[in-house]
Amino acid sequence: MMKNNHMATQRIYNQQIYNPQFSAPEDVVKHMVAMQAQDYAGAKWAIALRTHNVSEDAIEQAITNGKILRTHLLRPTWHFISPQDIRWILALTAPRINAINATMNKKFELTDHVFAKSNAVLVKALAGNKQLTRLELVNVFEQAGIASDELRFTLLLMKAELDQVICSGGRVGKQFTYALLDDRAPITPVLTQEEALAKLALGYFNSRGPATLHDFANWSGLTVTDAGIGLEQVKSQLISHVIEGRTYWMPNSMADTLSQKTKAYLLPAFDEFAIAYKDRDALINPQYLKQARHVIFDPAIVVDNQVVGTWKRTIKTKSVDVHLNLFGPLNKTQEKAVEAAVSQYRKFLFLK
Repeated sequence: MMKNNHMATQRIYNQQIYNPQFSAPEDVVKHMVAMQAQDYAGAKWAIALRTHNVSEDAIEQAITNGKILRTHLLRPTWHFISPQDIRWILALTAPRINAINATMNKKFELTDHVFAKSNAVLVKALAGNKQLTRLELVNVFEQAGIASDELRFTLLLMKAELDQVICSGGRVGKQFTYALLDDRAPITPVLTQEEALAKLALGYFNSRGPATLHDFANWSGLTVTDAGIGLEQVKSQLISHVIEGRTYWMPNSMADTLSQKTKAYLLPAFDEFAIAYKDRDALINPQYLKQARHVIFDPAIVVDNQVVGTWKRTIKTKSVDVHLNLFGPLNKTQEKAVEAAVSQYRKFLFLK
């Protein structure tokens, strides 16, 4: 029977955290299908953890160049996504997200007519490969007579994202910009709903298995019924194990866990290692279940593929302080592994 530690090890391997196979950040995002990215700095580090020897500047450049896009995609939350995948995933997930947003849209008197007008205003303002900041778009809406207080403005932009009108542009300093999706992503073949469900399911289980149907539904924001339709179509391309009455699906190739040496990782908040599963107990060292369950979405210290503490950073002018909060003692080998993980993070930031 696959135990929790073995399950966590397989996930670390399939998520590309252990022994990453990719050198380009955009290839990592493609492999992962989508990566949660509301914490922008943390999400860039999540990509770096899964990429062979990449800097923060290289990831930022991939985002600026449109090789990686950022938009409201699942549940609805910010995600990094490949431009080749953004259209078919939005076509699949947007109806459910629109239903979730319906109450708030009604509260702010956002009707189909208002959305049609705001989308048209955005198309005109961003035409010609323009990229505008949120503040600039507030001014654009005000000039068009569209009320845009903070939350109403957010809903207007999210609807434009879901309607495949806009997506992320490059940053201007520390400010985010928006661009027309047609300027940033290629036109791709339209998939049927069943085709899209199957493609999303295969991508999820290949990059995050072992995982259950309910894990997939929870991550994607799909109904369990729709998630099941997707999984059913790709079962022949996966393998499964039953653990304590639950069926876990994973790629055909499994990691050689016996040869793995002690390693440690500093995971960012909301990393896919935690966020991608409904039941997260397998990720936690059993000694620390009570402590870790309450902080599972915090930046996590992972040793031997399970969470053993949390961490936070303080960035200074030329250095970064990394503060560790371990749930319990480590042996010397594990301590050295954590030190190496801290060094890896400093190297990523080009700080000491």
